[in-house]
Amino acid sequence: MDLAALRQERQKWFKWKNIVPLQKAVERLPDVNAHIILKDCVTVAFDTIKPEEQAMIDETARMMKPWRKGPFKLGSLFIDTEWQSFIKYNLLEPFFDLENKIVGDIGCNNGYYMFRMLKQKPKKLIGFDPSALYYMQFALINHFVKSDIVYELLGVEHVEYYEHRFDVLFCLGVLYHRSDPISMLKSLYKGLNKGGELILDTFMIDGEEEICLTPNDRYSKIPNIYFIPTVNALKNWCFRAGFEEVEVLAVMKTDLNEQRKTEWIDTQSLEDFLDPNDPTKTIEGYPAPKRVYIKARKAA
Repeated sequence: MDLAALRQERQKWFKWKNIVPLQKAVERLPDVNAHIILKDCVTVAFDTIKPEEQAMIDETARMMKPWRKGPFKLGSLFIDTEWQSFIKYNLLEPFFDLENKIVGDIGCNNGYYMFRMLKQKPKKLIGFDPSALYYMQFALINHFVKSDIVYELLGVEHVEYYEHRFDVLFCLGVLYHRSDPISMLKSLYKGLNKGGELILDTFMIDGEEEICLTPNDRYSKIPNIYFIPTVNALKNWCFRAGFEEVEVLAVMKTDLNEQRKTEWIDTQSLEDFLDPNDPTKTIEGYPAPKRVYIKARKAA
């Protein structure tokens, strides 16, 4: 696969009429001294900033809605994202060590998790997400963070063809969007160095059987949800993809504290996706969203 040609082709996305104003706004952002706080809220604290400069940052951020992952704070501006992403990150952090490793985040969105990962001092940090909007959100934050994170407008299907292999790959909330989950897991497997680790989460259903739910049309109002496995079925998928070990790190229901409607999305959220008379079910009558978090290892 010619990734160079693909990258060049996708640069045309920045000429889309909805993206051009965002890119120009990022280019106009003030260059002000700041220090970065990489905690639950990724915070850019400015040493000094003029009111008109803060207003420019505020306007640029609001142009980029919806903001899904976060939260972020830029000076006095708090971006209260749909997802309280620190809940997932803090759950997973005890299970990985990124120091001096080559790390990839597949479906990285605006880079929230990657900014948090900087604290562990990875050797190289690369995000994959074919979204010009999320890239611009990342560009806004990184304008002030000034990290050397590489953001690729590529998808999971390109990982195995990338210029190098990874020591750790994160793939959070992507698998259920793929119509061929085992093929996707094989691509991730091929993208890892020997002994490499995959940190993955996906929707799951309860049960000991090696089966999965296949929604008829939508799941939680989401059209591109294809397969929701039991934990044992997910393990089988990983083994079929080539992984040697699969460790279940946690199982958690998604609740209204982790995912909720805010002024930064202007669209529906979890409360709208559940049966109003029975929150244990989706609006379609399926089991309400529940996630399993795993670590899968490639043989050394």
